Amino acid sequence: MIREGGTMSRTLNQTTIFSDLVIVGGGMAGTCCAISAAREGLKVTLVQDRPVLGGNASSEVRLWVLGATSHMGNNNRWAREGGVIDEILVENMYRNREGNAVIFDTILLDKVVAEANITLLLNTSVYQVEKNAEDNIASLIAFCSQNSTEYRLHAPLFCDASGDGIIAFLSGAPFHMGAEKEQEWDEKFAPSKEYGELLGHSLYFYTKDTGKPVRYVPPCYAMRDIAKIPRYRQFNTHEHGCKLWWIEYGGRLDTVHETESIKWQLWKVVYGVWDYIKNSGNFPDAENLTLEWVGTIPGKRESRRFLGDYVLTQQDIVQQHQHEDAVAYGGWSVDLHPADGVFSDKPGCNQWHSKGIYQIPYRCYYSNAIQNLFLAGRIISVSHVAFGSTRVMGTSAYGGQAVAMAASLCHTNKLKPRAVGEPFFMKKLQRKLMESGHHIPGIVLDDSRDLARQAVINASSELQLTHLPVELNEVLDTSVAQMIPVGSGPMPSFFMDVIAECSTVLKVELRVCSRMHSYSPDVTLGSLEIPLQKGVNNVPLNFNLISKVHRYIYLTFLKNPSVMLPYTAQRMTGILTVYHHVNPAVSNFGTQTPPKELGFDAFEFWTPKRRPKGHNLALKFNTPLGGFEARNICNGLARPTIQPNAWAASLADKSPSITLEWDAPKEIQLIVLKFDTDFDHPMETVLMGHPEDVMPFCVQHYIIRDENGKVIYAKRDNYQTINKIKLASTIKTKKITIEVSHPSQHVPAAIFEILCYGPCEKNVAEHI
Repeated sequence: MIREGGTMSRTLNQTTIFSDLVIVGGGMAGTCCAISAAREGLKVTLVQDRPVLGGNASSEVRLWVLGATSHMGNNNRWAREGGVIDEILVENMYRNREGNAVIFDTILLDKVVAEANITLLLNTSVYQVEKNAEDNIASLIAFCSQNSTEYRLHAPLFCDASGDGIIAFLSGAPFHMGAEKEQEWDEKFAPSKEYGELLGHSLYFYTKDTGKPVRYVPPCYAMRDIAKIPRYRQFNTHEHGCKLWWIEYGGRLDTVHETESIKWQLWKVVYGVWDYIKNSGNFPDAENLTLEWVGTIPGKRESRRFLGDYVLTQQDIVQQHQHEDAVAYGGWSVDLHPADGVFSDKPGCNQWHSKGIYQIPYRCYYSNAIQNLFLAGRIISVSHVAFGSTRVMGTSAYGGQAVAMAASLCHTNKLKPRAVGEPFFMKKLQRKLMESGHHIPGIVLDDSRDLARQAVINASSELQLTHLPVELNEVLDTSVAQMIPVGSGPMPSFFMDVIAECSTVLKVELRVCSRMHSYSPDVTLGSLEIPLQKGVNNVPLNFNLISKVHRYIYLTFLKNPSVMLPYTAQRMTGILTVYHHVNPAVSNFGTQTPPKELGFDAFEFWTPKRRPKGHNLALKFNTPLGGFEARNICNGLARPTIQPNAWAASLADKSPSITLEWDAPKEIQLIVLKFDTDFDHPMETVLMGHPEDVMPFCVQHYIIRDENGKVIYAKRDNYQTINKIKLASTIKTKKITIEVSHPSQHVPAAIFEILCYGPCEKNVAEHI
């Protein structure tokens, strides 16, 4: 029993925490930053002002995580972000392919609490910054409403991933809010005052069929005049959750300080919409539906953007500028919304895509004025126009990982964030990122410590495609292209059996992309017009062309509903079909034709179909198609780019294996294997279901043996991209052999990368 007499005043319970890095904001950027930094050995304090992690991806908001893949609706092939965000998305697919937002909460918490180096403070809000110099933060003061405790958080390094930039703002870091004029950065897409300078908030709702009639009585604050929403006729009983992203409001207000007012207006809209659906009489199929969930906090898109040493602009995205200090990439469209949101008579968004993914430089990820402050998430140093692309969660999380690795270098070498941008440390940062599964377009991993690069590499077999067997036929009602990797030299000739309903002409083109490392087939190298007779036609396809470089070619069949093309059930790493079809959800209407004055490229969209659709074409090759050699596991790339960049075994090989052999025994403590979890699949985290819980290309079972055949490690039921194998004790061997099983009878086993490290290598602990 506690009894305490009255006093003049009391102080809060106070706790002081010292760490190497304090991260404020537990959205996807802050969460991935914390996990990455903790695994690098830093003591991390992660401060989140909500009861769960994930920010807009959490069960409180329920927006799916997306990035450069853009629902598979653009031409960015194999563009899903790697590293920790990939690990989380793949884990979510395995545990939660149905897209339950509550389960996703548990996955994020699971990943964070598994890291002993992370101190997690939920329901805790930072409200004060203490500085020991004008340009240096000493500590933060935060308050937890649930345990009535005030925290003093000390660290040499801080990362603001809070969305509104609370510590950057309190520290005095310069920022922009609202849209810059066109003249400031020469951005032709800069919006007018009429369109608006800020993107608003959205608030979602979920419905449920109870199997019996449900009455709905709206609250007094529900909007009564639904016609105030110009697009009210688009409401229906089938869409809910973040598919109604366009229930947006607040772009004319202060999106920091007026968020509560914005929320109330969104509540009025949502409950008014449900009143309209339930009680207008226009939706008889809503009789048994109930309103299962309505968000209590809105998903915020935009507020402050803080200035780094570089400001990313529209031109960086459209022209895909190269940066010496590139540490991340983006690929979502430049996606701006009318400031009036759901009350606007304009389309809910204005999306323009670039022709490929673009680099984001390190200089965007730290404050140009506060020397120990990193930036992550949507507050990084970009213009309002570029923000329209970089703001999405997959891209934000990717940048958070880059910040974590930079913080690790700062910690080890007693540096401030800006100093990591120097060439010597930047090379280290890029190498560390790529070793951890990060992909940086245009940069190849070069690690002299990797013992695999010193080995002679041999495999039991290497995939050589001679033909893909016919297992089904589909009508050519949409133009389709088979993406095929070719090396330098004569391009292969192809043969296929085509079925025609009547006499017709099949038009076939051989295309490539005008930009290396991009995937818009905008250059036609050759074309054929092949007369077909009714029935089965054996069609030769020979363009008599020579390739000067490694690249993907597009064997393109133009739409002809009188023709059926043959398809195969076989799938393999780095090989897929793309279709000239539309995806209105991401403003893909088949062809992007922007007005010239907006500064975007015109091009066609060629995108895959989601599994179980999207089969490869059944082709025969005049010479075997290679590109899957064992040496690819050391080429410094761990996903398809201009070629598959993987070793793949022949499907006829019943016991596939790959061997690394050295002239003299090597001491090995850590082995890293990188498998194919289909970087082309966006893995939306909520609402949308997925056809598999394990990606069909992923090697699930493998055994590692030493030179004497002794098993040093075995794994069954793998589903993750990266397997880091810390051996119980260091082994000394001249050879390791990795035996793998084919994922299925239709998919050959493949490995992107193998890394091996010894115990005495400097910094090897960073990889364990």
